[in-house]
Amino acid sequence: MSKNHEHGGNVFAVARMLGVAPEQILDFSASINPLGMSPGVRDALTGCLDRLVHYPDKGAAELRERIAAYHGIRAEEILPASGSTELIHLLPRVVGGRKGLIVAPAFAEYAEALDRAGWEIDYLALSSADNFALPLPLLWEKLGEGVDMVFICNPGNPTGALVPRREMEAVVELCREHGTFLVLDEAFMDFCEEESAKELIRHSPRAVLLRSMTKFFAIPGLRLGYAIAAPETVEAIAALQDPWSVNTAAQVAGVAALMDAGYCARTREYVDAERERLARGLSAIPGLRVFPSRANYLLVEICDGRSARELRERLTPEGVLVRDCGNFEGLDGRFFRVAVRLREENERLLELLGKK
Repeated sequence: MSKNHEHGGNVFAVARMLGVAPEQILDFSASINPLGMSPGVRDALTGCLDRLVHYPDKGAAELRERIAAYHGIRAEEILPASGSTELIHLLPRVVGGRKGLIVAPAFAEYAEALDRAGWEIDYLALSSADNFALPLPLLWEKLGEGVDMVFICNPGNPTGALVPRREMEAVVELCREHGTFLVLDEAFMDFCEEESAKELIRHSPRAVLLRSMTKFFAIPGLRLGYAIAAPETVEAIAALQDPWSVNTAAQVAGVAALMDAGYCARTREYVDAERERLARGLSAIPGLRVFPSRANYLLVEICDGRSARELRERLTPEGVLVRDCGNFEGLDGRFFRVAVRLREENERLLELLGKK
């Protein structure tokens, strides 16, 4: 693999380095719901303590039913997991094969999973010149080279670019024609749920849709995600899972989160408005180019010769973290990503970035 395996959200290490409490760090490097967890989730977690003397429900039956109701699909098309990352690492074993394609830039775990399984890895690099749009003719060409599995993230991470649902229909068809297993990662699709391709994926025996509950529902410390797929695909993945993959607290939190429709609506409204406000503020700073996004983060290119590493090193002593995207395949040291946080926190970021 040509890029370092690294993630954002390293709050605890930075807090130790600065000698401050983790709560004093403004972490723009991890894209978590700025409203924090739902009050209902907090109450549910407090109320579940007595359950921890028992083993978790191995099949996570209540959580599966709640996820199914949330999406309007069947419970047998759902597989909860310890974060979508668990599923990413199981999929090469489920699919079998030798060559994987990653639409890049993309989440580092796709390449990590393929590399650990001994697969050959190829990339379809999207271009910043057209805002990281997915070129279907180029995808067709790549699949024609003999690809066993392709990873696509929608909206893209770290780009925020959205492949509209009508175009995703064409992607599904291209994969079907080439016999390529499609892994569609919708980790941030909760922020624009109307564009989800779940209805396309759940009926395909050669596809899986991944969802994360850690970002939109602000519970990354609990590790919770799930797959949506045809029942036979769900069964094949489940057969490789470790026992009690999803702990009791995560199951309880997941059920409570999905029941709070008001929280979901408030989140989408707030993030949509604040993302646009933050994008305008960043665009007004000379030397920065901001890319369109449908997620709760923005990708920014530095166009004045400075590097994202230099920016990160300047902001860290201020207790502000941004994601240097130089280690993403298809990007370089000019790019960084910032999460959408609360308004006053975003103002603090803009103030610091505006200083020479």
